[in-house]
Amino acid sequence: MVSAQGVPAQSAASAPAGEAELQAAISKSNAYTALMNRTLRAIQSWERYASWVDMKKGPTGKERYIDYGLYSLYDVTGEIQKAEEAAARAPKLPEIDATVLSYIKAYQELAPLITRAERYYDRKDYRDDNLAEGQKLHAQMVPAAKTFLELRARLDAGMRVYKTALDAQELAALESREGKSARWQVRNVMVNARAVIDLMPSNEKPIVDLKAFDAAVAGYAGAVREMDDFKDKNPGKSLFVDSQASSWLGRLRDFSSKLAKSKGDVRRGAANDANWIVSSYNTMITLSESAVRFSR
Repeated sequence: MVSAQGVPAQSAASAPAGEAELQAAISKSNAYTALMNRTLRAIQSWERYASWVDMKKGPTGKERYIDYGLYSLYDVTGEIQKAEEAAARAPKLPEIDATVLSYIKAYQELAPLITRAERYYDRKDYRDDNLAEGQKLHAQMVPAAKTFLELRARLDAGMRVYKTALDAQELAALESREGKSARWQVRNVMVNARAVIDLMPSNEKPIVDLKAFDAAVAGYAGAVREMDDFKDKNPGKSLFVDSQASSWLGRLRDFSSKLAKSKGDVRRGAANDANWIVSSYNTMITLSESAVRFSR
C-alpha cells in the first residue's frame, strides 16, 4: 500500500498490540512529532525568503522587500537527539525511521545556511559586498531547501498514516480502561480535529480536496456531538476544550462554505479563515493537554 507523496504506509502488522507496545509507539510518535513541530520554523523562514527574492535569479539588491530577510531558527538539539534515539527503538518502522534520519541530515545541512543568511540580511551586510555573499548563499540554499522540503513532505505523509492508526488504537485502549470518559471525549475530539488539520491548505497546496475536507469536518462534528451528549449526562464536568471545540466547528463550516465558492482555492478569499483555524487548533491542543491531566 502506498500513501500520499508515494510513501509506503506502515502495514497493519506493524501496529502495536499490547499496552507496553502501544506506549512505546506513542513515545516514538511524540519524539518525531516534536522534531517536526520545532523544525517547521525552517520552512517558515524559507517561505519568508521566497516571498521577496526571485528564486531563479537570486538576490540582486533591487528587491522591494529585501529587509524581510529570513526568520531565525530555533535550537533543535534536544529534539534531534530524542528523534535519533527513537529511530533506534522499537517498534521498528523501516520507512518512517529511515526518513526521519534523512530529514535530520537535510535539516542539519540547510539550517546553518539559513542562519548565515538571516544574519547577513538582518545586519544589512549586503550593502558592503554588493550581494556577493547573498548570491553565494542563495546558490547553496536552493538545493538544500529542495531536499529538505521533499523529505519533509515524505515524513508528513508517512506520519499521517501511522498516527491515524495509532490514534485509533489509543482511543480503543483508553475506552477499555475508562469507558468513554472525559479524557476519551477530549482525545476523540482532538483526533478528529487533527484529521481536519491534515487536509488544510498550504503554500505548496493551496487548493483543498473539498470532498475529503467535508468528510473530515463531518467526522469532527460527530465527535463534538458525542462530547455534548457526555456533558449533558455529566453536568458540571469540565472538559476544558469544549467551548473552543464548538466554536472551531462553526468556523470550519464557514470556511468550508467559502472554499466551496472558490472551488477549494484558499487564495480566493479564505486565507484569513485558514490562519485562524490553525491558530485556534493550536490553542485547543494546549487546552486538551490540561484536560488529559485533570479529567477522569
